[in-house]
Amino acid sequence: MTMLPERAPGAKRLGLVIDLDTCVGCHACAVNCKEWNTGGEAGILPDYDKYGPEPDGVWFNRIHSYETDGQGCSRTVNVPRSCLHCEDALCVTVCPTGASYKRVQDGIVLVDTDKCIGCQLCSWACPYGARELDEEAGVMRKCTLCVDRIYDEHLPPAEREPACVTTCPSRARHFGDLADPDSKVSQLVKERGGVDLLAGLGYRPTNKYLPPRRATIPTAPAKPPAPGGKGIGAALLGLLDKALSR
Repeated sequence: MTMLPERAPGAKRLGLVIDLDTCVGCHACAVNCKEWNTGGEAGILPDYDKYGPEPDGVWFNRIHSYETDGQGCSRTVNVPRSCLHCEDALCVTVCPTGASYKRVQDGIVLVDTDKCIGCQLCSWACPYGARELDEEAGVMRKCTLCVDRIYDEHLPPAEREPACVTTCPSRARHFGDLADPDSKVSQLVKERGGVDLLAGLGYRPTNKYLPPRRATIPTAPAKPPAPGGKGIGAALLGLLDKALSR
């Protein structure tokens, strides 16, 4: 069994804040994530039966769409799903080889593929479905929060964000230090009431979701009042009265 490290004073809690109100379900985050990580430290993320009847593969980001019927109208809510880098990450503690671990300095949960034996215990322990088996390499893979990108000093500071964040066209994804109460992501969580996914399980995920805002149903604009407030009928009667009085 692998032990979770004690959080060091002043350590960061890097993670994502995802706005369910502005996510349009375009899958750009999933595609760019796969492209970046296939060429990065995570290694090639394989695809299976790409042109067959049941294509599949290893994806760090997946998007689920749901139809709701509250507030008197239907609404589509898109929910992106990836590793939430939990504080109490059971996927780490069940690992028999120590391949799954949580970093002390920033709270990111990673997999050491040199130690992983592909037993899938971490996948069974994760309630969010964030672990995927690489059938070709025989190891487990998951979101790395693009550690090879966010710490790359050759990139401009503004570009040191996960690939999914940089590519989101609706700016529904935000990245930062959730241990810093003054950070942008912490302020978003405070202002919008950010929530944990499946909070009752007690995993304490780092990533937060901003719930959709209350929908407003537009109403037909009011017709402008007729001159003098008498309406069209009154105006016609006035013209007729003038014509007859000549």
